[in-house]
Amino acid sequence: MDLVILGIALVVILLGAELFTNGIEWFGRKLDLAEGAVGSVLAAVGTALPETMIPFVAIVFGGGSAAAEVGVGAVLGAPFMLATLAMFVTGIAILVFRRRRRQGIEVMVDQRVLLHDLRWFGMGYGLAIGAAFLPPGSELAKVGVAIVLLALYGWYVRGHLRAEAGEHDEDLAPLRLRHLDRGRGHHTVPRLRVVGVQVLLSLGCIVVGAVFFVGAVQELAASLGVGSALLALVIAPIATELPEKFNSVIWVRQGKDTLALGNITGAMVFQSAIPTSVALLFAPAAWTIGAESQLSFLSAGIAILSILVIFVPLRLRGLLTGRGLAVGGIFYVGYLVLVIRALAESAA
Repeated sequence: MDLVILGIALVVILLGAELFTNGIEWFGRKLDLAEGAVGSVLAAVGTALPETMIPFVAIVFGGGSAAAEVGVGAVLGAPFMLATLAMFVTGIAILVFRRRRRQGIEVMVDQRVLLHDLRWFGMGYGLAIGAAFLPPGSELAKVGVAIVLLALYGWYVRGHLRAEAGEHDEDLAPLRLRHLDRGRGHHTVPRLRVVGVQVLLSLGCIVVGAVFFVGAVQELAASLGVGSALLALVIAPIATELPEKFNSVIWVRQGKDTLALGNITGAMVFQSAIPTSVALLFAPAAWTIGAESQLSFLSAGIAILSILVIFVPLRLRGLLTGRGLAVGGIFYVGYLVLVIRALAESAA
């Protein structure tokens, strides 16, 4: 039964992702927003909702140190998955669709958008991880770090929203739900309220699909005897990061690389600021590097290393390819091996 639920939830998420990518592009067009704002802010925040709910519920409403540890693991797992597995999936998608893409395997992106995202991610995530090294009793200082992170994210969003829109994509597909716009021809520009309906409907599909997907994954993990640590660090983030991966696959298939990668890097900035602030405010004692949390915080270091390996060539040579993005899979597998080995040693 769990496998059936997984399959249905996957279809719902895919449907939501298809509607969302189409709707959010039209939303950005209607508001005359730059491509970076559409991909890195609107798309990233919208599809980051499912994985954000897991640590929020665990930390704020779970109660107890065990729930807080699961929440912190989920907070750290999301940027790790985005920096490794999401990059890998996007890179493989570029290689698979290379014949239908005008740019082939080369990633044609607005470097200013991606480098802007990565700078803010490095600054915010570095500050958040640095707070984990504070000595016991530094709860007030962690609250201060959380406030700074929220302010930084607000400033980051402001920068994207103030960017000039530039030329709009002439290949923008018709709104999927354009038939709801009564009184207008199907080939005209849809009204904003119809675009909003499609975006909200797609987000509903993504969130509902993700909830059932994660629930089925948890049931399977329990039946297979998978521990809560592996579930929080690896399994749950894989399930909840599906929206970003599907959106990016859809966009790279269409050759819209800035939207595809901005969706991931923007989500990384969001995850480095908002969920980490929740952990710092509501579970400051759990946001500490100790014997039990070393493995969780190790994922943060691997995430940063993966981003450096993938994007330094873009900064130095202005070149990025699907193969370069797929390198993130190596870091994901390497960390997975470390997690499984550590869990096996603790169980022995």
